[in-house]
Amino acid sequence: MVFRKGWRRLKVALTRLPARKPERSPACYYRDLALGDPEQGMRLVAGQFRYGGQLWQMPDPGVPGSWERAWPEEVTRWLYGFGWLRDLRALGTNEARLTARTLVCAWLAASWQDSRLLAMAQEAGIMGERLSNWLGHYEFCLLTAVEETQVAVMEAMVREGRLLAALLPLEPQGWQGLAALRGLLAAFMAQPEHKGFFQRFQRYLERELKRVFQADGTVAERSPEAQFQAVRELVSFLLMFNALQLAPPPVIVSLLARACAVLRALCHGDGALALFNGSQERASAEVEALLARAERYHVITPTLPQGGFVRLTLGRALLLVDGAPPPVSGHDRHAHAGTLSFEFSWGGQRLLVNCGSAGSAGLRQALRASPAHNVLVAEGESSSEFGPGGGIIRRPAHVTCAHRSTADAHWLDLSHDGYHPSYGAIWKRHLYLGEEGGDLRGREVVEGERDLNFVVRFHVHPDVKVIQEDQDIILQAPESIWRFCQSGGALRVEQDLYAGRGSPEASTQIVIRSRPGQSFDVQDGPARRRQRISWKLERLPE
Repeated sequence: MVFRKGWRRLKVALTRLPARKPERSPACYYRDLALGDPEQGMRLVAGQFRYGGQLWQMPDPGVPGSWERAWPEEVTRWLYGFGWLRDLRALGTNEARLTARTLVCAWLAASWQDSRLLAMAQEAGIMGERLSNWLGHYEFCLLTAVEETQVAVMEAMVREGRLLAALLPLEPQGWQGLAALRGLLAAFMAQPEHKGFFQRFQRYLERELKRVFQADGTVAERSPEAQFQAVRELVSFLLMFNALQLAPPPVIVSLLARACAVLRALCHGDGALALFNGSQERASAEVEALLARAERYHVITPTLPQGGFVRLTLGRALLLVDGAPPPVSGHDRHAHAGTLSFEFSWGGQRLLVNCGSAGSAGLRQALRASPAHNVLVAEGESSSEFGPGGGIIRRPAHVTCAHRSTADAHWLDLSHDGYHPSYGAIWKRHLYLGEEGGDLRGREVVEGERDLNFVVRFHVHPDVKVIQEDQDIILQAPESIWRFCQSGGALRVEQDLYAGRGSPEASTQIVIRSRPGQSFDVQDGPARRRQRISWKLERLPE
């Protein structure tokens, strides 16, 4: 291990040695086809941008050190990756083109004083995004630049390409490992005399794909957002090989088909993403545009054995359930404590949802906790615990999931032991979907050494109106009306926060609290207590 780290430091140091002068312009470039946001492009032209529901100031090209402002970490990563060039391209004006060029030049001229931010700028995934975004938007903003600017960009691509090559092989980092390889391929496309870039890409591609994707095509991060990003990386590889007039590696083509089928499976009827493990909805047009470029056939995978999600459909109803442990170490930096959580939609309308993710660190951490999901929460504690570095340091050791179905109904039996270390308790969730999707029922069971205080939370999408009528709760969606009722607990409606559409917005949640003295002895096995709550969500006739 010590030798490996020393060898890597030596390779990184060697990248600082002078390289031969590159060609003035890239030998080959491609067009990044990912959709941008023209409204964000207008903000960028005005020197601002929106991230996580907040407005931020862009770096000022005329002010030294302006790339080192005190933005939150996620905002900084977004800026340093230059993915926002898509938004300027989507705006498409000459002013947008000049703004993009000016900001690239300002980056090249930056003299870094903050070593922490410089280290972030030189992370493999961020460098990879930056290089490929420069090349993917070269035609838009750099092709007509003066020779001095074009040479400076090519020098930076070679310099950072050498650093990327030296950093390989990477530690596990999810889909951003593919972004690093995309940057290396971009550097080769720009300056093909550096054949080592392509050789390193070929050497580590299959290894990285096996780490990022599981056998069924689900990403190891178990996140719809990460699935979207990983599919976008694969599509970029295809575009780049096409520009090089080379056949793409067969492993990319075959994997892309499986990954797209999984991505479709992790979308609701509105075409946007489900909210598990750090995801936001994203615009359905953005998801569909990506799939349209990637798919040969319109396929939704029916099962996700490695991915651990359960997708049940009946009539117009869709039930998506997280039926597996959180992602493994190395892929859990954005994971949530949402084991056994579910989302439920009817047609294009989401009804019960998880709360999503946010850009600000404090809110993002709160949204990772169990109470921000449709789950049972015991003693106010999350089923998983997060460490200082963002990864999970305590998680359920055993998660079970069993599915039975007939032509007109589904039954799902789930459990996890995330509360066993602290309270000696197991949570069992039993779900039923029937009546052509208009009848969703659940039974929540806690078995432990003693009675626990727990709540079961159901987060309602902001587009759905919630009305409490005695012991029933009415959900009024634009095209359907539903009634929620329960037995065994105390029912109430509480204020909520939804962050699935970028900016946090007020919403409502249904909460069932356990009642003291409602438990009973388990008859078989060691002495244990069992607490139970049952609930039902049914569609009312129009």
